[in-house]
Amino acid sequence: MIKLHDKQFEPYLSEEQIQDAVKKVAAEVARDYKDKVPIFVGVLNGAFMFVADFLKHYPHPCEVTFVKLSSYRGLTSTGIVRNLLDVSENIEGRSIIILEDIIDTGRTLQELIHLFSNTNIKDFKIASLFYKSEVYNGEYAIDYFGLEIPNKFIVGYGLDYLELGRNLKEVYQLKENPMINLVLFGKPGAGKGTQAEFLKEKYSLIHISTGDVFRRNIKNGTELGNLAKSYMDQGELVPDEVTINMLRDEVEQNPEASGFIFDGFPRTTAQAEALDNLLESKGMKINATVALEAEDEILLQRLLERGKTSGRSDDQDESKIRNRFVEYNQKTAPLKEFYSAQEKFHSVNGVGEIQEIAERLVQVIDSLSTE
Repeated sequence: MIKLHDKQFEPYLSEEQIQDAVKKVAAEVARDYKDKVPIFVGVLNGAFMFVADFLKHYPHPCEVTFVKLSSYRGLTSTGIVRNLLDVSENIEGRSIIILEDIIDTGRTLQELIHLFSNTNIKDFKIASLFYKSEVYNGEYAIDYFGLEIPNKFIVGYGLDYLELGRNLKEVYQLKENPMINLVLFGKPGAGKGTQAEFLKEKYSLIHISTGDVFRRNIKNGTELGNLAKSYMDQGELVPDEVTINMLRDEVEQNPEASGFIFDGFPRTTAQAEALDNLLESKGMKINATVALEAEDEILLQRLLERGKTSGRSDDQDESKIRNRFVEYNQKTAPLKEFYSAQEKFHSVNGVGEIQEIAERLVQVIDSLSTE
């Protein structure tokens, strides 16, 4: 395992596997061009190692030059390909063979084709060390490739993550931690806020409290915030569609998140279905719903004690507290049934020291990866 900047990478291809792939490409090209003198065009920066080793295994006369193109920044493609160096040699009537490190979407390849489209070259071939067929757009034929690989982000042997990793002899793939998306339930006083903070830190999750999201949108005067406020000012419930759109914005603003804790949403089965649909549209899902459970009398005493310092009137009136418990039971019962049907509902004992409760939550969440 290695770490480059903020990412962990694990071994994927050995030096021997890479060299076998290089030899394979060199042998196939040599077979087709043994009676010609092709010009090999290496694509910088990623292909510099591949080009060097390819030429060591290519047995016939040839020439070599380079172009520099770029469409990646970090882990993702910008979609904009910049041509930084042109082929300056006289290539009219010559055989051109592009030597690429990796072909995935084909954006860089399109720019290469365009680069040579207005020239009078004899023929044009494409050779790549690595080929991600599942994401390639298929517009142009790939004439030679060393290894077909899945759509994983890789570094090493010329390939980089934010310029680090090019000098590695082996190839590593990004270590992907499974995304964890949780719905957190708990009666007032169950310690939901405290445990949400713990889970947020331990698993690098984004805590989305519906109440906080509403207040922030209204305070900042966003379009959704103003829409929600218009319903609230009239004493009406904010439609689920408005709430789910606010949550959609929160999810989309955190594309690199390891997962989310949804707190205060869903409150109804319809909202749970809407949340499932939202996450499915993003290629995600709810992994578990966790309910912190404790007897009403224990929670009542917690809240009354908290009310001595919190200043909250609803923490100081026993009848109001009991009404909140009843409301919670009424709302949560159908959600418990909904998530139990998906085998995603987990009840956790919420009585004990904070660390004890946290350890119980960890046991539940860590078990998800083995289910």
